[in-house]
Amino acid sequence: MEVLWLTEEDVKSLLTMDEAIAAVEKAFYDHGMGRTQMPPKSYLYFSKYDGDLRSMPAYLEGRDMAGVKIVNVHAANPKIGLPTVMALLTLISAKNGAPLAIMGATFLTAMRTGAAGALAAKLLARQDSRVVGMIGAGVQAKAQLLGLSRHFKIKQVNVFDASQERSRSLEKDGKEFLNCEFMISAKPQEACECDILVTTTPSRRPVVKDSWILPGTHINAIGADAKGKQELQSSLTKRAKVFVDDLAQAVHSGEVNVPISEGVLLPEDIYAQISWVLVGKKPGRENETEITIFDSTGLGIQDVATGFAVYEKALQNKRGRKLPLA
Repeated sequence: MEVLWLTEEDVKSLLTMDEAIAAVEKAFYDHGMGRTQMPPKSYLYFSKYDGDLRSMPAYLEGRDMAGVKIVNVHAANPKIGLPTVMALLTLISAKNGAPLAIMGATFLTAMRTGAAGALAAKLLARQDSRVVGMIGAGVQAKAQLLGLSRHFKIKQVNVFDASQERSRSLEKDGKEFLNCEFMISAKPQEACECDILVTTTPSRRPVVKDSWILPGTHINAIGADAKGKQELQSSLTKRAKVFVDDLAQAVHSGEVNVPISEGVLLPEDIYAQISWVLVGKKPGRENETEITIFDSTGLGIQDVATGFAVYEKALQNKRGRKLPLA
C-alpha cells in the first residue's frame, strides 16, 4: 500500500478559492440533505500554553469521501514564529479504510473557511453589498476577503486590527485581487459601517457592540470556534437572524455558545443551519433591513470535500510523493 503525501506548498499550488467554494458548497448541500456523518469536534485543551488540539472526522456518504483532520489553535504562536493554526488532513477510502493521502492542511483550513464565509454571504447578504468591514486582519481575514471578492463587487474595505502592521499587510495582500479603497480604522466601531462585516479574532469578550450594527448588515462571525470564545455582544445575536454551520457544534463552540450559556439566547432561537438555506428547506434573508449572522465553527465535511478536490487534482497533475505504508 502507498499513501500520497502532499506538503503545504503542494496544496497551495493546487487549490484555488473558486475550487474551495465549489467543494464547500457540495459539502453543505450533502449536509442539508442529511447525507453526511460528522460528530462534533473533540478537543484537547493545553491550558498552560493557551492552546488546544481538535479532531474532526467526517464522511460524505453520497460522494464516498471520508477523512479526519487534526488542527491546533495556539494564540501565542506568532510570537515564536509559528502560525496560530496548523493542521494535517488524512483522507480515507470509505470502501476499505485504507489511507489515500496525507496533506498539510493549514492553507486548506484557511481557504475552506473563506469559502464557507463566501457561500454564507452569497446566501444571506444583500446582493448590492459593496462595503466590507474586517475586524481582525490575520491569515483568515485575507481568506475571507478573497472568498467575498468572488461574488461581490467590493468598492471599499474597512479594516480594524489591534496591530496597524497587520492591517497594512491585509491591505497590501487585498490589493492583489481587489481594485478598491482600503480604510484603516482606528476603532472597531468604524469598521462596522459596512454592508458585510467579518470578524476573525480569537477574542473571549465581545469586540462588536450591538448598537454599532446598521440595519441590513450581514455578519460572518468566524473567530469563535471553541467554548468561551465570543466576538459579538450577546444582545446582537438575540436581535439578529442567526444561521450556523452545524447546530450540534455551534451551541458548544460557536459564536452562540456564550449567549446560550448566559441564558440570553436559547438554542431554539437559532434560525437555521446554512445548509438548509442552500437546499431550500429554509429561506435566507427575507428583507433589506434584517441583520443576519453566519456563525462559522468549521466543519470536518468542509475539510474532507476540499481535501478530495486537492487529492484528485494532485493525481491528475502528478504532484506529491507516494510513500509506502509497509
